[in-house]
Amino acid sequence: MDCSGCGTCCVAPDISALGKKVGEPCRHLSGEQRCLIYEERPAVCRGYRPDEICARIAAPTLPERVDNYLGLFGLRPD
Repeated sequence: MDCSGCGTCCVAPDISALGKKVGEPCRHLSGEQRCLIYEERPAVCRGYRPDEICARIAAPTLPERVDNYLGLFGLRPD
């Protein structure tokens, strides 16, 4: 599956390597849903690959996709 560039993976999950909490946008995510440190991003981000979860949480807006992701995994923003 190709990345759609929706930005959900940079908002919904926690990314401890960046001190990012669940549901909090990564401080390196641009307004165009692009990583501002792409070449230097941590290993956890480099290793991420889009999969069927991306299709399961699909929605028109980033907030809706984040809500779908959090609901799928039973997570709540900190």
